[in-house]
Amino acid sequence: MLIIIGSVVVVVSVIGGYVALGGHLAVLMQPFELVIIAGAALGAFIISNPKVVLKGTGKAFGRMMKGPRYTKQSYIELLSLLYQLFKLAKTKGMLALESHVEKPDESSLFQQFPTIARDHTALTFICDYLRMMTLGTDNPHEVETVLDQELETHHAEYASISTALQTVADGLPALGIVAAVLGVIKTMGAITEPPEVLGHLIGGALVGTFLGVFLAYGFVGPMASAVKAVDEAEAKYLQCIKIGLLAHLQGYPPAVSVEFARKALLHESRPTFYEIEEAVGALPPV
Repeated sequence: MLIIIGSVVVVVSVIGGYVALGGHLAVLMQPFELVIIAGAALGAFIISNPKVVLKGTGKAFGRMMKGPRYTKQSYIELLSLLYQLFKLAKTKGMLALESHVEKPDESSLFQQFPTIARDHTALTFICDYLRMMTLGTDNPHEVETVLDQELETHHAEYASISTALQTVADGLPALGIVAAVLGVIKTMGAITEPPEVLGHLIGGALVGTFLGVFLAYGFVGPMASAVKAVDEAEAKYLQCIKIGLLAHLQGYPPAVSVEFARKALLHESRPTFYEIEEAVGALPPV
């Protein structure tokens, strides 16, 4: 919703200001200038990016429109799951987790938390590291190194989309100049025409420069930033899991491990200590 509101503000401010100054909208109607700029930008985007980025861009726009998918309630559910897992490991040993992490889709424990059970990335992330712990991995520093490497890779995969969009934004002003130059070439071919015709042609050529800058700084650049912001907000979900796992591996009680994980969250989606206390207090015994 904010994306739509922002886009409307950009269009109304720029076009409305132009009209208020006495400009004629007809001069801005240069569809082929837009075809040159947008088509060249799309072609360059396809040339410079692998298939995985091209396929992921559509999904990235969906994430941008919806905003971060993880809310305070999502984090309450996540921290409650971590508490149950850590409590089970503390009371019955790490091997008690084996059946749950090997077949999480059949686990009664994971099924208590349907949002996480449907989140393949988070579920796999949790199970992979708990499985390592059940196999005897008990050095928190070594596990942290592996966690950081995986999270860095995960972040790089997501960041590649926003980086690609920002590259397009950076190139649009230059493509606008290309369109303007082509317009000037067209104008020079009609140099014998009367001034009113030449004026219209020159104005149309300059629209190319305007469109390139307008699209770059009014839309594509901000969209790249919005995609990046959503990805960074969602990355906190896995960061939260990481901190909880490391705290558990270092021997802290479940409540303390969960509190460490809670502290990693952004304020706007971070549940309070008392909300987590109430949530875990209502959980069934493990």
